[in-house]
Amino acid sequence: MNSPAISPVQRAQALEALVRQHADDADGNRRLSKEVAVAFAENGLYRIGAPRAYSGEESDPMAQIETIETISRFDGSAGWNLMIGVETFGLMASSFGECEYLIKDPMVVLCGSTAAVGTAEKVAGGYRVNGQWQFVSGCHNASLFSATVNLVEDGERGTQRFAAIVQLPDFEIQDTWYVGGMRGSGSHDVHVKDAFVPDNHILPAIGSARSDQPLMRFPTGARLAYNKVAVSLGLARAGLDAFVELAAGKIPRFSSKSLRDRPSAHRAIAEAEVRVLASRALLMELVAELWRQVLNEEHITTRERAIFQIACSDAVRGCVEAVDLLSDAAGTSANFQSHPLERIGRDVRVVRQHLTVAGLHMEDGGRVLLGMPPEGAMLTRPS
Repeated sequence: MNSPAISPVQRAQALEALVRQHADDADGNRRLSKEVAVAFAENGLYRIGAPRAYSGEESDPMAQIETIETISRFDGSAGWNLMIGVETFGLMASSFGECEYLIKDPMVVLCGSTAAVGTAEKVAGGYRVNGQWQFVSGCHNASLFSATVNLVEDGERGTQRFAAIVQLPDFEIQDTWYVGGMRGSGSHDVHVKDAFVPDNHILPAIGSARSDQPLMRFPTGARLAYNKVAVSLGLARAGLDAFVELAAGKIPRFSSKSLRDRPSAHRAIAEAEVRVLASRALLMELVAELWRQVLNEEHITTRERAIFQIACSDAVRGCVEAVDLLSDAAGTSANFQSHPLERIGRDVRVVRQHLTVAGLHMEDGGRVLLGMPPEGAMLTRPS
């Protein structure tokens, strides 16, 4: 089990050999290996963003980013699973209240999805939950599923969203995750049919609970974004590592010069390195400033949130660009499944595709900078 004297980043670093050992199996099996999920739970990593009062660690945003970045450097899918776990526990734990016993055991893993909205129909003592939800990362290693639902009472379906906590064996995994990137994240569908959920297992929707705890006062949109950037930063750093190792030994076809001696490799590594470093530095600077404002209970303006969102979307784009530069310079080596750059290239693009850091937010952030109201979900959602 984790020791409070050892930082979450140090605990993550200690798992390097294990995560790397299981990365190929996770990619082939399209799910995170049980051994890695157990290690994350044993070391308290899933709960670093949750309140201490709810079996969490309350690590600050900077520590969360560095921990997720560390695991993602070893394997992108493992980093993605950890990120989702940190996010889900962090935003849900304080809502458990009367059903806190469900997450009291530190080995309990919670998964969830907001990609669809099911129904929870009122019955005696609780609700009957039905629906199918997509993109449930880490579902194979979870015993609890947070299903986004509308309540149905007297035949009328409400519009407010809630989280219905469904326990095994009342949710079923549908084998749907046939993808190129992030294969090892196991982001399959989850199906629930007529599962009975007690009244006290219906909670506020993820991110909607209010609390005096500082992490719960951090803007939700910003919190959803910075964790995704952490994954891309870890992947980009892994790409840089892989390119340096490749360059030391490769002599490209039809050339007498090693890759390490080629000017194209020099430019690629230089441009990729500075792009990643600059993106990371800006992210950490801005997140530290937002955290300071939260701790001091200062108002965070829409403009400040817009700049943060722009920085997050740009950072993920920068990580993809960095990996592309390295892959181009690496030549055909980057196309072989035996080389790390092939999987890194697939995985990092998946991060860029996620709604919370997609390129479309650049435009919405630009609207705010020009004095116009935001239109996108990341900047219009309540802080």
